[in-house]
Amino acid sequence: MKKRTNYTPEFKTKVVLEILSEESTVNQIAAKYDVSPVVLSRWKKEFIERASEVFKKGPSEAEKELEQSKQHIAGLEQKVGQLTYGVDGLKKKSTEILGPGWKKK
Repeated sequence: MKKRTNYTPEFKTKVVLEILSEESTVNQIAAKYDVSPVVLSRWKKEFIERASEVFKKGPSEAEKELEQSKQHIAGLEQKVGQLTYGVDGLKKKSTEILGPGWKKK
């Protein structure tokens, strides 16, 4: 059984651009890169469908989602900092009130 191969986006782009240049047939390109013609056709279709995204203005959906995640993480880090500060303050107060050996009791 043949192991599944994962191709890089750069490789896929190079192959699809070669297909679109129409200097060779899909079958010739498939043989050249040892990739199934069906897979190449799927790459070409996906490439053409997503080509318009390159020219869109503003952030993409993935960029928006990434920014939201970063903001969420920043908020959580701030909360952790506040809670850590509060715990440290309570430990200090406990030591002042109960004495330095209060944990051992």
